[in-house]
Amino acid sequence: MNDNFMKTKPVLPLLLSLALPMMLSMLVNSLYNIIDSFFVAKISEDAMTALSLVFPVQNFINAVAIGFGIGINAVVAFFLGAGDNRRANQATTLGVILAIVHGILLTVGSILFIPYFLKMFSHSENVISLGIEYSNIVFAFSLIIMLNVGFEKIFQSVGKMKVTMFSMMAGSITNIILDPILIFGIGPFPRMEIKGAAIATNIGQLVCMTIYLLIFIFRPIQVKIQKKYATLDFELIKRLYAVGIPATLNLALPSLLISALNAILASFSGVYVLILGVYYKLQTFLYLPANGIIQGMRPVIGFNYGAREYNRVKKIYKIVLRMSAGIMLAGTLICFIIPDVLIGLFTTNPETIEAGKTALRIISIGFLVSSVSITSSGALEGLGKGVQSLIISLSRYIVVIIPAAFLLSRVLGAAGVWHAFWVSEAITAIVSLVIYTKTVKLN
Repeated sequence: MNDNFMKTKPVLPLLLSLALPMMLSMLVNSLYNIIDSFFVAKISEDAMTALSLVFPVQNFINAVAIGFGIGINAVVAFFLGAGDNRRANQATTLGVILAIVHGILLTVGSILFIPYFLKMFSHSENVISLGIEYSNIVFAFSLIIMLNVGFEKIFQSVGKMKVTMFSMMAGSITNIILDPILIFGIGPFPRMEIKGAAIATNIGQLVCMTIYLLIFIFRPIQVKIQKKYATLDFELIKRLYAVGIPATLNLALPSLLISALNAILASFSGVYVLILGVYYKLQTFLYLPANGIIQGMRPVIGFNYGAREYNRVKKIYKIVLRMSAGIMLAGTLICFIIPDVLIGLFTTNPETIEAGKTALRIISIGFLVSSVSITSSGALEGLGKGVQSLIISLSRYIVVIIPAAFLLSRVLGAAGVWHAFWVSEAITAIVSLVIYTKTVKLN
């Protein structure tokens, strides 16, 4: 395939060829998240609560990795589209070096921070102990996570989606297989409970990293990592962070949101904290496939924007919006039809299941309209418009939903928090359309 296939191949087949591998890998990754929580929930409700409380910090680490990776992706794809291979190689090399720095800092910071974080939301010594036990193992691999995502975005920037699909699926499947073995002590392995879940996660990350490195070394791609490109180019570093920092904040905002909502819900009952944690596990199964489409779109829209193929940029946005809306509609129907089955995967308590059914049905009202904001935000990131994308995410995760959740909870109780989700999605969709149309001038 020639290097210009992203501006010559018909848009829909091109998007499908890039997005479908990512959607498949994201679905498998979503399945891993659900299965991981399913097995942890079998240990005890305290273990599941600990996992729910650790999730915001874990999500923040992933946000830094993915956000900066998006910066690498956007900058590399732009320079390739503009025909500047030297700058693309520089962006790739500096991106990996900076990812290593981020990984080291986050490993130390997260392990030191987590005990204090857990004590902010729970007074249960058992929950806190379980959370620390899980975190210390998982967060020790923050560097591997940074490099995994860095290489994922590098391969995506040159259109090698099947490589990232294979690597991510191999890591997730390894994790899925090891979870019950290490958690419950099957065969020659000792029963390690929540510690086993953490070790399984880390082994899955190692498998993923190994595959990326082997392919990068033995099947060279369009961009290179070489010593001669490892020079301090402040203009290029600024460009990487100009997309990477807003993208990181975009992805980190849910962590702040979850912590704020946990604080509101905890004033009613710990059951609602558990339900919120379960919802965020379930919603990955919906939003990660949509994110797979967005990941397929970013290098294509960035490449064509760099190549000044503005009509293709418009077409790419419209097609991705329709595809995202289709996934969200399916998610809405599932949450309305079988919410009890979904919640029942994580608890057998009838009262928790009943409260969870109500929560899922209310929250899912906003799924379909959320396709507007996630598509607009992803497109803006692919076009290098990181600040504008951040504004959309601030509207979605902070500016609207937290005040709405607080105010509605004073009137409707815990149900007010669930209603705040769809209210926020509806308002953010309007904000997204205004920002996208004003920012992206394609004439």
